Amino acid sequence: MSETYDLLFRNVRIIDGTGAVERIGDVGVFGNRISAVGNLSSSRGTREIEGRGLVLAPGFIDVHTHDDALALDGNPMEPKLTQGVTTVVVGNCGISLAPLKPGIPLLPPLNIIGGSDEYRFPTFRSYVKALEEKPPALNVAPMVGHSTLRVAVMDRLDRAATSSEITQMEELLQEALDSGAIGFSTGLYYPPAREAPPEEVLTLLKRLALSGAIYTTHMRNEDDFLEDSLRESFDTAGAADVPLVISHHKCMGKNNHGLSMQTLKMFDEVRKKQLVGLDAYPYTAGSSALLPEMVEQCERVLITWSEPHPECNGRDLAEVAQEWDTTINDAIEHLLPAGAVYFHMAEEDVQRIISYPHTMIGSDGIPRGARPHPRLWGTFPRVLGRYARDLKLMSLENAVHKMTGLAAETFRLEDRGYVAEGKFADMVLFDPEMIDDTATYETPEMRANGIHMVVVNGTVLLEEGFILDHSPGKVLKRTSH
Repeated sequence: MSETYDLLFRNVRIIDGTGAVERIGDVGVFGNRISAVGNLSSSRGTREIEGRGLVLAPGFIDVHTHDDALALDGNPMEPKLTQGVTTVVVGNCGISLAPLKPGIPLLPPLNIIGGSDEYRFPTFRSYVKALEEKPPALNVAPMVGHSTLRVAVMDRLDRAATSSEITQMEELLQEALDSGAIGFSTGLYYPPAREAPPEEVLTLLKRLALSGAIYTTHMRNEDDFLEDSLRESFDTAGAADVPLVISHHKCMGKNNHGLSMQTLKMFDEVRKKQLVGLDAYPYTAGSSALLPEMVEQCERVLITWSEPHPECNGRDLAEVAQEWDTTINDAIEHLLPAGAVYFHMAEEDVQRIISYPHTMIGSDGIPRGARPHPRLWGTFPRVLGRYARDLKLMSLENAVHKMTGLAAETFRLEDRGYVAEGKFADMVLFDPEMIDDTATYETPEMRANGIHMVVVNGTVLLEEGFILDHSPGKVLKRTSH
């Protein structure tokens, strides 16, 4: 029987997001859903796209972003769209734009996602409403951040919260969950939450248990106490009976290079008894606010942005200190508030973690500053090009699975992450031989190669390099499980 589709992809190499071997076939889209997958030679499409050896895959899901502000006000979200990303998870590392009343001073790292003008949402619902009233280009799955809650209710952050303050945080957390937040994140490494004991986190996590929401954490330590921090994360999530994701798993500092062999064994063991996942990005450098304690672990530090000294954007911190004839710590004080790129990982660990079967891909990109980390623009093509195709650390099908089906199932994003009948039509058409990142630390704002088309909820948003004037993204709210 002949059908007519809004979009019809003919003779494409379908990588469906399950990890299964690619197959040649046709994919028909009607409205915002995939209507059929298979041999559709007798059907027609209002718009037909020939395969030409290209891969059609589910749109990539960036599970670790700081795009909370980038998604507002109809921004085309070019750094993510041009990589083939169709969904971003925001509110990571304990940092979310809501709920926080305007005018509250922003301590690092809250300032990595925006300035005081962006922090204008006193309730989580008001943030969701802003996204719905002016729809984002891409789908946005929002989480609420622990550090934001602490800043909202505490007069000082260099201590544990009182029982009264924890109660206030619980109320704010519940409002966020009721407004559709898909999860709760902590950033226990950072100053705003560093003094929060496990008991404080556990009390809040117990609010998630009945909701179906997920817990993600930038752990208390990713260097010399990495294993202890993993155990703390496993224990608190396990005690609350909530699914856990370890954010941007890494082994920081020379003393800990190679430790991923042990940490991944820890993941294998704990996964036998509780739901635990992890994400990673394919670079040996991280990025965050400029913090002295992070600088100490690094071989090299690049300044991504500095409010008082924008002339230092993109420069080496050590060179700036030398030029100013001062110490590194004094230079940091003069540069603040600022952001940085930190070179503190070993490539062997990155490769081992990226290729671990249960690792999802998250860019952790920070869309702020003149010289952002290149992961903002290059993460997903870099995994597909360098790590899968060139280094052959995994098959293309498994790489796509990490970015799509695995991410959708872990974050409970209903009907996303697969090229299959009935699923939402979030898709990317790319050339597997050409796909690659071009963004570098020197020139980070560069589009990837090999992305031909991106479809979000059935709407073509990117085609042959041109961003079309649409905002088809949706707010992906938590659904009960």
